[in-house]
Amino acid sequence: MSPRAVTCAERPDLWQRSDEEIVGVWPEYNHHGDILNEHWGKLDEEFRDFQFLLYDEDSDTVLAHGHSIPCAWDGTVEGLPAGIDGVIANGVRLREEDGEPDTLSALAIEIPPTHQGGGLSRTMIGAMREIAAGHGFANLIAPLRPTWKERYPLTPIERYARWTREDGLPFDPWIRLHVRLGAEILRPEPRSLLITGTVAAWEEWTEMAFPESGGYVFPHGLAPLEVDREGDRGEYWEPNVWVRHHVP
Repeated sequence: MSPRAVTCAERPDLWQRSDEEIVGVWPEYNHHGDILNEHWGKLDEEFRDFQFLLYDEDSDTVLAHGHSIPCAWDGTVEGLPAGIDGVIANGVRLREEDGEPDTLSALAIEIPPTHQGGGLSRTMIGAMREIAAGHGFANLIAPLRPTWKERYPLTPIERYARWTREDGLPFDPWIRLHVRLGAEILRPEPRSLLITGTVAAWEEWTEMAFPESGGYVFPHGLAPLEVDREGDRGEYWEPNVWVRHHVP
């Protein structure tokens, strides 16, 4: 295998084709973010230099997608955007106002199940850091979606983010990988990605029934879903953990 990273701007033909190949990455509910979905379709049009893919030159197979957005950040923990919703809105607003970004923020790394477990995550993180360096950014920040948080949906992200193994490294595999690659944990973000929908929509997305109002744990959810049957609304805030990679 000879994996190579290219941006959407460099290979728009490959990017367009790859939409059909990068599937099965997210649970259904994750495709319905209130703010994220409003802007997601703009990424490969307005931020083409910051969307990239990894493909195998030998077999011409797309292996993974990477999504990121330039943003403004003052370098302080307090000044971090309000999660993934906040950072994508920040980046879009900055572009519309012709502002000067100073930081690159990761949005997602998508590796289909058929290509997971082969070390591609490291390659993708490295490629994102190279994109940040190529545009003169000193920092790459990332609102991480912890891999194992779905196993502990009732544990607040503030506590989960502090869990460590006996060797002192983070308990969560995705956070741990970033730390091993030099990232610094900045802060947990309990309200990072907002997803709302009707009760019927949430029942379809989760393949569950919600007979009464209240909080529910659901498959692959990182936190409980709050259901209001009288208002016909389900509300879910997905938590993340902010980390920073210094870009050489």
